Amino acid sequence: QVQLVESGGGLVQAGGSLRLSCAASGRTFRMYVMGWFRQAPGKEREFVGRITWSRGDTYYPDSVKGRFTISRDNAKNTVYLQMNSLKPEDTAVYYCATGSTPGAWDYWGQGTQVTVSS
Repeated sequence: QVQLVESGGGLVQAGGSLRLSCAASGRTFRMYVMGWFRQAPGKEREFVGRITWSRGDTYYPDSVKGRFTISRDNAKNTVYLQMNSLKPEDTAVYYCATGSTPGAWDYWGQGTQVTVSS
């Protein structure tokens, strides 16, 4: 089992920045990749990026590329999502997830609310 706990959400004005954290505990040696997702009210969950634990390779969809950056601190078993130039449409509950194989999201955090005001 792996436990994930997100933190760092809050209210920010458009154009501002936030950094989310996702701390992992438990059988973290099984983790291959950490991803970030978000879900706004009435919308489907959206993938916003991922990073591999060993190599640190990152991938972002076009919707956040250039504004969001994912990094990791392996010693702390923590992954970060730096969000810059935030827009009202970035408002959502943000979740981190991890998996032991590519494309598998086996464990999820509880989510943290991000609200961007216009």
